[in-house]
Formats: sequence, structure tokens, C-alpha cells
Amino acid sequence: MTRDRAALPYRRNVGAVLFGPDGRVLVARRADLLNAEGAPGGWQLPQGGIDENEDPRAAVLRELAEEIGTDRAEIVAEHPEWLRYDLPPALVGHALGGRYRGQTQRWFALRFLGTDADIRLDADPHPEFDAWRWVELAVLPDLAVPFKREIYEILAKSFAFLA
Repeated sequence: MTRDRAALPYRRNVGAVLFGPDGRVLVARRADLLNAEGAPGGWQLPQGGIDENEDPRAAVLRELAEEIGTDRAEIVAEHPEWLRYDLPPALVGHALGGRYRGQTQRWFALRFLGTDADIRLDADPHPEFDAWRWVELAVLPDLAVPFKREIYEILAKSFAFLA
């Protein structure tokens, strides 16, 4: 695997800002990060890769079903631009299968139509997350790993009208 960032492409990805009935958003704790409950950097919004020829709107619902066990949601807004982040140098060649320098992401705001019981992190045989909770939209940047913080700041502003 190459560690030359410039030689690697960006992975196409979608992300979900899932709003609950009280205006808070769902964050989930990555199962592969060793951290204490609530430690900064372990919590993130659901996101995942876009399959070849897949529509981003379909991809975000598929990713919700895969990552949190339900797609009981409707898209209510879309950030107008693709957002991009680069992996830190130590992760290039390792994270994302070692094939990408980072991700270019299309973000959607969704309204959750289910109940908390519909959220099933154990629905996938290899769960990405081990815990979840509802948080205020404004705290997203404080929960993000440093290389995703700017994107979470943009999302908190872009979707503030929905909170």
C-alpha cells in the first residue's frame, strides 16, 4: 500500500445527520476506537461509501440501515456541496483499506421516523459502532476527531435551522 498521499484518490462517501423528534442528532461511538465513554474522537455521525453507480440519496439510507440497523428516516435537506477531508499522515496507507487519501462526502439531514428501539447497532454481523446517543447539533464539532472537525462545524451551521 502506498503512503504517498498525492498518488491516492478520495473515496466517495455519504453522511447522515439524523434528527430525532426533539431536534437532537444521533451520534455513535466507533467500536474500533479504544476510548472511555464520551471521550472526544470516538463519536461520529453515520457515514459510508457510495457503491459504483449508486445514487447518493439511496446510499445514505442504505448506510443508515447497515450502520444503525434502520432506515426509518426521510431526507429533509442536503448540504449543497461535496465536503472533503484528508486523513492524517499516520493513517494514509492504512485507514480506508489503504487505498484513499481521504473522503469526499455528500451530507444529508434526515428526520428519524422510528423509535429508539428501531436503532440496532447489532443488526450487522460486524458492527461499526458499540454505542449511540442523541446530542445537540452544536456539540458535533467537539465530538469529532480533529481531521473531521471542520466538516462537523460546517454541518452544524448548515443544518442549524432543523435543530
